[in-house]
Amino acid sequence: MTYSSSPAFAAEMDAADALASFRAEFHIPPGPDGQPCAYFCGNSLGLLPKAARAAVEQEFADWERLGVEGHFHGTSPWMHYHETLTGATARLVGAKPIEVVVMNNLTVNLHLLLITFYRPTATRYKILMEGGAFPSDQYALESQARLHGLHPDDAIVELVPRPGEHTLRTEDIEAKIAELGDSLATILLGGVNYYTGQAFDMAAITRAGHAVGALVGFDLAHAAGNLHLELHGWDVDFACWCSYKYLNSGPGGTSGVYIHERFAQRPDLLRLAGWWGHDLSDRFQMKKGFRPMAGAAGWQLSNAQIFPMAIHRVSIAMVDRAGGMTALRRKSEQLTGYLEYLIEQLGLPRTRLEIITPADPAQRGCQLSLLVHERGRELFDFLAARGIIADWREPNVIRLAPVPLYNTFEDVRRAGEALRTFTMSNEQ
Repeated sequence: MTYSSSPAFAAEMDAADALASFRAEFHIPPGPDGQPCAYFCGNSLGLLPKAARAAVEQEFADWERLGVEGHFHGTSPWMHYHETLTGATARLVGAKPIEVVVMNNLTVNLHLLLITFYRPTATRYKILMEGGAFPSDQYALESQARLHGLHPDDAIVELVPRPGEHTLRTEDIEAKIAELGDSLATILLGGVNYYTGQAFDMAAITRAGHAVGALVGFDLAHAAGNLHLELHGWDVDFACWCSYKYLNSGPGGTSGVYIHERFAQRPDLLRLAGWWGHDLSDRFQMKKGFRPMAGAAGWQLSNAQIFPMAIHRVSIAMVDRAGGMTALRRKSEQLTGYLEYLIEQLGLPRTRLEIITPADPAQRGCQLSLLVHERGRELFDFLAARGIIADWREPNVIRLAPVPLYNTFEDVRRAGEALRTFTMSNEQ
């Protein structure tokens, strides 16, 4: 695509955008001037869908009208509420319905999965993760290693980029996996690294992990709703993700879990059990002796979080209505490519500002991370004062994420113009 920094180009692209109508389904926060801001922080917290309030109010109404009977006789009976999310969730991540369930929060689910899929032995005990992973992943793996009597410094192997580079090369990840060989128990990477915005080749990593006998999982917090995923086709063993970033399901929103169907009929697998994961056929007989439901549902602990799930049901249905991840990725690549173009047009030396997110669209989602070597915080504040909401990460990275459901080409042009204005003012 040939880009232009002109307002006419942005207007033309927005007029031709097949997803343009979805922006009106969100509340766009106002900027300092009272006009809608250009919100590029969906990689941290997505915006509020207008239909979410009515969806939650419906559950309040059923609770008010029915009390406990809402579990069986409400508009969407709570007893089976989580099942209303299964189909859309499976489509979202490229899975079979038996392989997914929505429950709990992200790090809770990460721990539940690691109880099952990190089972170290005396010789096979290493965990592989990316260096600089999101702290929740770091802390979860540290504590899981200690849970098994291991020291994290010995059990956890961190992948780091080559000197002078900011992101990991797939061949280096594969080489490290081969080097660890039969000492490697589990691989856990983020589908997209939160800091650099790099999207990993999950299919290649899974193949390499399985070749040495390791189990392979991903934290998809920054990938679900952002990338086209084929977890079943890639043969991934397990994964989990949050719903409050690209899936716009509210702060602290509910989480999704994927477990490959090869484990669906494995009641012998060690797990932390809860009532809601017990076989539904005799769950209410309240007997001793846990018998898990088949598939990912057998890892449930407690009954559904109805109010967060009501928001999530609105949001995940929107992905389907938009045409799924194929349609969202098409626009995402255009928006992110446009932002990249506008930044490159500034002509700044890498000693002042550089994009550390891969240039290859296949290796990134809709986030660009700008490493600002001079006056980074000042630039971030400059953008905010002009209604451009970005994300600051210490020590000097600004993350900008144009989300296809609600961001426009005009939003991106505004951001590019603000960056140009700041750059020119600093050169005078």
